[in-house]
Amino acid sequence: MRLEIFFGYLLLIFGSLSIALGAFVGINIGTDLSNLPSPEQVVAILRSHQITHVRLFDADNHLLSALSDTEIEVMVSVTNEDVLGIGQSPAAAATWVNKNVAAFVPSTNITAIAVGSEVLSTIPNAAPVLVPAMKNLHKALVSSNLNYQVKVSTPLSMDTIPKPFPPSAATFNSSWDSIISEILGFLKTTDSFFMLNAYPYYGYIQSSGIFPIEYALFQPLAPVKQIVDPNTLFHYDSMFDAMVDAAYNSISAYNVSVIPIVVTETGWPWAGGANERDATVENAETFSNNLIKRVLNDSGPPSQPTIPMNTYIYELFNEDKRPGPLSEKSYGVYFSNGSSVYTFGLDTSSQATANASGGFCVARKGADTTSLQDGLNWACGPGQANCSAIQSGQPCYMPDTAENHASYAYNDYYQRMRSVGGTCDFGGTAITTMVDPSYGSCIFTGSTNSSLGGTVTPAFGPAGPPGNASPDQLPDMSVLLLATVVLLIM
Repeated sequence: MRLEIFFGYLLLIFGSLSIALGAFVGINIGTDLSNLPSPEQVVAILRSHQITHVRLFDADNHLLSALSDTEIEVMVSVTNEDVLGIGQSPAAAATWVNKNVAAFVPSTNITAIAVGSEVLSTIPNAAPVLVPAMKNLHKALVSSNLNYQVKVSTPLSMDTIPKPFPPSAATFNSSWDSIISEILGFLKTTDSFFMLNAYPYYGYIQSSGIFPIEYALFQPLAPVKQIVDPNTLFHYDSMFDAMVDAAYNSISAYNVSVIPIVVTETGWPWAGGANERDATVENAETFSNNLIKRVLNDSGPPSQPTIPMNTYIYELFNEDKRPGPLSEKSYGVYFSNGSSVYTFGLDTSSQATANASGGFCVARKGADTTSLQDGLNWACGPGQANCSAIQSGQPCYMPDTAENHASYAYNDYYQRMRSVGGTCDFGGTAITTMVDPSYGSCIFTGSTNSSLGGTVTPAFGPAGPPGNASPDQLPDMSVLLLATVVLLIM
């Protein structure tokens, strides 16, 4: 009996670990582009970039076939045009499930159905049949014995939350009360999750300067720009966190227990028209890579810190045939030939270039020179960074600027010390990037062309420049497991 209890505890522990450490970043796949690769080419691109989760905007049977035996988790979608028929006819729902789900599993790892896309915001006349469509699809899954593997939900946009800030006071548009109540009841009954489309790009644009762009791009905020919810005193380091919390608080108003949120769409355009000056490659790259880092740290927003914010980036390819402004056509992170629009760190090969987890740490553009010099002095002194390469006559001395020298020193410190709590902040003068800052014969620490030169002895002094907060530390899980084993055996 003691052995059975022991293994039961181990299963409980490992089950908890799989939940706590299960955060993922997936990607949306749209097909509204002129040079759409073949399904086989699309899958080759996904596999070459080690993408493990995708959301399809429809249920393209050719692509579903190509995804078989890849283990990639697939979310298929009911188009808005099909919602009405499925909501009115259980038979239509059964036919849809048989054709687009049952015919492909288990070879194709379909795990969710997204019913429509932002139905309440885009086709409100179909709202009355939205929940019936979800129920009909779920019943069809039950009939096929697939309801435990495949969850049903519907993506809602932030437009359903008129005033998302402060998050603690956020509520859904009252005109949708009855339908949202039905949606939440269905999700709870079927143990599904809430699908949210949340775009900090639009939140920033629509705020008309109220929020700094750093807040939308997951970049550090100066003390005078800190975003705080006046009701809860929660600090929000990113607009993304605040948007997700606004949805959690809107859900809580319906007196249901917590329903996990999955962000089914988010992204930043890399090109825009003359009036879309914030749609740039630099901003898109910063947003996407910082988003990935934020999601993969396995924590949730301030109100739900233990629930990871699993997220799908919008989108795989640039959909040049989409209507609307240039920015609408410029969300893709890859061109149709599989090359990256910008340096993108979702796949492990790109992350390896950035030394596996945290990218490179460089000086922030436009940072105060005196502050940069202070940070440089700290990094090369108490921070124990190896600053020999930025001495006169050495490979990284030129250009002889505080920004250049600080970038090298900051990064060397960060690469050596982040495993023991070192941060990339330096009084707000530093920022992380997935772009390798090496140039010419100046090779930055962490580059695939460099080496840390052997084992780095952990420093048990300060984890960052004075005044920096240390990141939250989690106990070593191997220690916890060992302690549990010892207690159970005794």
